[in-house]
Amino acid sequence: MKTQGLSSQNVSGRAVLLIAKSAFAASPHLEMQRLAKLAAGVTGAGPVRFAFTEQGTPSLREALSDLLDEDVEIVVIVPLVLPMEPSFLIWLTKSLKRWKAADSRRWPVLSIARDIASSTLMARLIGELLETAEALDVPQTDKPPVAEGSLVPTQKRRVLVCQGGPCNAAGADVIWGHLRNQQERQKLRTAGDGTMTAKSTCLGPCNLAPVLQVFPEGTYYGGVNEDAIDRIIGEHLLGGGIVEDFAYHPTGRKQRLRTPSE
Repeated sequence: MKTQGLSSQNVSGRAVLLIAKSAFAASPHLEMQRLAKLAAGVTGAGPVRFAFTEQGTPSLREALSDLLDEDVEIVVIVPLVLPMEPSFLIWLTKSLKRWKAADSRRWPVLSIARDIASSTLMARLIGELLETAEALDVPQTDKPPVAEGSLVPTQKRRVLVCQGGPCNAAGADVIWGHLRNQQERQKLRTAGDGTMTAKSTCLGPCNLAPVLQVFPEGTYYGGVNEDAIDRIIGEHLLGGGIVEDFAYHPTGRKQRLRTPSE
């Protein structure tokens, strides 16, 4: 996706969307609010919003949905992500196309800025950060550190979200983010049998990406999107039933990705 710079674009009807990976507490949200205010001061920036591609609210999809209701003509997505992995733009583009196809509202023109590390100002920024360095005061002691105890989790369910190459390219990060956001919203750690979630290395069936696996049943789900996550939460994690529309069972034979209607 190529577009002109902010200063040379027609500013009428344009919005800027800053995106970061995740936020687990209030302070990162406040930091993104601060960055949005800074961006709003850039000449020609237009209205500025922020979102998170993984855990954190608003999610990227939610922020885009809100902008659709604001009747903007152009949305410039600015990734504040370091480092930006090669798969980032691949799954981001695929996710945007999927969301657009599923939403009948009129969509603005979407463009994506280059990664922040490519800025010609990066060397200057690093130099300024070096000037802020402060020495750490770490007292020396002969006493061994006190071992801390841990509670063994009581949750009976586990959801593993594959982070292998094909799954990342298919949008595993955004699926992970939706799952984690729903885990917080629906209090899944304590609801039902209790659910814990985790990222995983390759789970095996790469051609069914993006893939996740639900335990204790060990059920594989492939071709997962946000709607599938919502159904898996309601019907499997809370209801105890396998969602066959997205489930893939060991058959001893290779299986292709199917549509839910197959």
